[in-house]
Amino acid sequence: MKILHLDTNHPLMLEQLNALGFQNDEDYLSSKSEIEAKIQNYDGIIIRSRFSIDKQFLDAATNLKFIGRVGAGVENIDGEYALQKGIQLISAPEGNRNAVGEHTLGMLLSLFNKFNKADHEVRNGQWLREENRGIELDGKTVGLIGYGNMGKAFAKKLRGFDVTVLCYDIQSHVGDENAEQVNLKTLQAQADVLSLHTPQTPLTLNMVNTEFINAFKKPFWLLNTARGKSVVTSDLVLALKSGKILGAGLDVLEYEKASFEQLFSSKMPEAFQYLIKAENVLLTPHIAGWTIESKVKLAQTIVNKIQAKFC
Repeated sequence: MKILHLDTNHPLMLEQLNALGFQNDEDYLSSKSEIEAKIQNYDGIIIRSRFSIDKQFLDAATNLKFIGRVGAGVENIDGEYALQKGIQLISAPEGNRNAVGEHTLGMLLSLFNKFNKADHEVRNGQWLREENRGIELDGKTVGLIGYGNMGKAFAKKLRGFDVTVLCYDIQSHVGDENAEQVNLKTLQAQADVLSLHTPQTPLTLNMVNTEFINAFKKPFWLLNTARGKSVVTSDLVLALKSGKILGAGLDVLEYEKASFEQLFSSKMPEAFQYLIKAENVLLTPHIAGWTIESKVKLAQTIVNKIQAKFC
């Protein structure tokens, strides 16, 4: 079988797939149309997020048997059409779930203890103790929306704290010893912290809007290490200004795309201008699952799944 690698990954992937007898070709520079012109020669492709795999691409891939997505989400692939054509989707949420769990916990503790604000002040000669008095996580209720690999990993990290963990998921019977599954209304009535762990689907696009936010009984903290387009940024900013949302840790953004940097050289959305200046907002560049260890785990997970299915 011939595999075309469209994004660079940990070297172990090529090494192990070669050892298993696969022919591996690498093309990290050609355009999507150039790839389409030769994709019929391949049985499998390995991709991260270089471009979307749509119907036109899949129609050209007449011999394709699998698509390996080195990551958790597969929204850049027309999965339904791929399955109709008998193409298997192989993703690797197991590979970076621990990294996401740790990053999410880190963001929460940083927000509660004003690490970012206090660090900036000390570096600028200010020693403000009372102004940086934090709050403790113990005794709080943490609500998770989405309780798959990522949600479960975060809930596991919370076991060392005296917190109540609730989860809401469209799948039934996913709760475990780390989180009690409840309906959305119950989660919104009790949560002090909301953490998103959902894929990008029609159900989750613009999910966190003003109506959703106002359904929470208490002011709450928002964490998003899932997908940026799940949160309507302008509605988030309104809630931050009103105090309905006490603070936000965002690893992903509604504006996120390959040309993100252009936001700073063109007309920046007003809502984003607020976020980058707000002291109760912590921003990271989609790195929650991006650790030294997860790079290895993601590649190994894809290799293991290809081996299990095709060897």
